Amino acid sequence: MTTTTIPAKRLWGINDVSLYLDIPVGTLYQWRYHRTGPRAFKVGRHLRYDPADVQTWLHEQAA
Repeated sequence: MTTTTIPAKRLWGINDVSLYLDIPVGTLYQWRYHRTGPRAFKVGRHLRYDPADVQTWLHEQAA
């Protein structure tokens, strides 16, 4: 039996960010298209977010 270890700091997928911000996935895609919202980058065909970037962006919105 093998076990896998998930890194302590893993990147978030679009569904993770959607749940964290409590917004639809479609909104995140629109924000990316309009170059607003938290910074995202592509890994292969998938969007990934650094949790620290998402949290920083969120705190900047409150200012």
